[in-house]
Amino acid sequence: MTTATESAARSAGAPNKWLVLIAMTGALSMVMLDATVVSVALPSIQASLDLTQTQVQWVVNAYLLALAALVAFGGRLADIFNRVHILVAGILIFTIASATAGFAQDEVMILASRAVQGLGAALMMPPSQTLALNAFSANERGKAMGIYAGVSSVFLSLGPLIGGAFTEVSWRWVFLINLPLGILTILMVARARPDGRVASAQRMDWPGTLTLIPGLVAIVLALMQATTWGWSSALTIGLLVAGALLVLAFVLIELRVHQPLIELRLFVSRNFSADTAVLALVFFGLMGITVFGAIYVQDMLGFSPIEAGLSMLPLTLPLLIVAPLGGRLYDKMGPRALTTAGALLVAIGFVWTAAFLHEFDYTILVPAYLVMGVGLGLVMSPTNTDALNTAPAKHRGQASGVISTARQVGSTFGIAIGGTIVATISNNRIVSFLEGQGESADQAESLERVLSENEGSQAAIAGTIPAAEQEAVLNATRDGITDGIAGAYWASAGVVFIAALIALVFLRRERATDAGEGGSPPMAPMA
Repeated sequence: MTTATESAARSAGAPNKWLVLIAMTGALSMVMLDATVVSVALPSIQASLDLTQTQVQWVVNAYLLALAALVAFGGRLADIFNRVHILVAGILIFTIASATAGFAQDEVMILASRAVQGLGAALMMPPSQTLALNAFSANERGKAMGIYAGVSSVFLSLGPLIGGAFTEVSWRWVFLINLPLGILTILMVARARPDGRVASAQRMDWPGTLTLIPGLVAIVLALMQATTWGWSSALTIGLLVAGALLVLAFVLIELRVHQPLIELRLFVSRNFSADTAVLALVFFGLMGITVFGAIYVQDMLGFSPIEAGLSMLPLTLPLLIVAPLGGRLYDKMGPRALTTAGALLVAIGFVWTAAFLHEFDYTILVPAYLVMGVGLGLVMSPTNTDALNTAPAKHRGQASGVISTARQVGSTFGIAIGGTIVATISNNRIVSFLEGQGESADQAESLERVLSENEGSQAAIAGTIPAAEQEAVLNATRDGITDGIAGAYWASAGVVFIAALIALVFLRRERATDAGEGGSPPMAPMA
């Protein structure tokens, strides 16, 4: 079956579906890459722009916050206006912001640029996914989305390696490389000529927009800053409460408006709800292994930035191979068995990694990374494809925005909660050690900075400790940080195991929805 717009496009000369897929995969890969490419360049950025530790964290967080808060809005824009026009606008915004980030001279310029990059990414993700999906018939979508999700997820994992390579030249190239990539992506879109037409008479839901965006910003901001402010601080609690109330108001508004920002009827589909939950929970773990894994091999094992990036290849390479395979298998098997097995493999990989971190031997971690890479490949393609297959054609932009929001919020939770676990456990271990040595517990705050400072700062911190105690204190710091990262991995294992249970219990094989732009698909009941 085909949509009305697809039929019209074919009659006028259909676009090449594989060129569309390549162009859309390139667009998403740019977005995914920028989520992690900056991680190994942060010390160089900090030294060059004289940033505080909090400002360094916001080089990453500003991008993720804008993306998480605005991606649903981007999905709705893609349903109202021509999807190709929204995609190209997003690429242009993203590319220009990358240029200003690459030429940044102070903290204001770098942080503002990263936030605008997030805006551009939020406009790119939903239409790219919808255009890629709509270019293929229902029985080919699994294979297509396997390539789309698999290749872009590889770029997410390759971020530290690519960032390390460019940082060896200059940290500015971490951002400036997006200029030729952005131009190339726009040229590919023009060459592919995807059909971006949408249903007419669509309107923006401004009441929903003005409650969802500040609600998500408040919640994500509280999660990101909780480690600095404290989980029990009035500011953290106030933002979480305010964000929850705004999101509740958003839900009530969406149930009453004729053309909502997010069609909550999407969640009547048991599969759509389960796919969205699984993606959020798996990305919770994926960002943790990408960020904390790079920190571990650099600070604990002494890897260089390039070596840290290479250390992720055992996770990346299986993902590159298995994700397209998972897409093809989805076309034959449906999502349940693949997603359940994949999430279980990811959880097992986290358990293995957490159990053996204290060996300080990278080779012991390689089997776990391989297992996680296979598991991620089995999860990514089936869940993305299944979620969009069960959505009405006219709401696929919104559906793409919803699952993109779920992924980004899951990533944010993973970094925020994982960071809190690392900081709390490592601080407790260091304080216990210092008190056992008869030292002041106030030194713990300085020692924690060893995790993220450069070698010169580490030497300065070590210089404040009596020479006879330096080795013991630094070893205790090393063990404490490793305990913290292991704790974050144990938490990720539990979260991803819950994802496996959700997939096992709720996912079923459903017929793909190929109704026209104005049509409505059959929705599976929630129970």
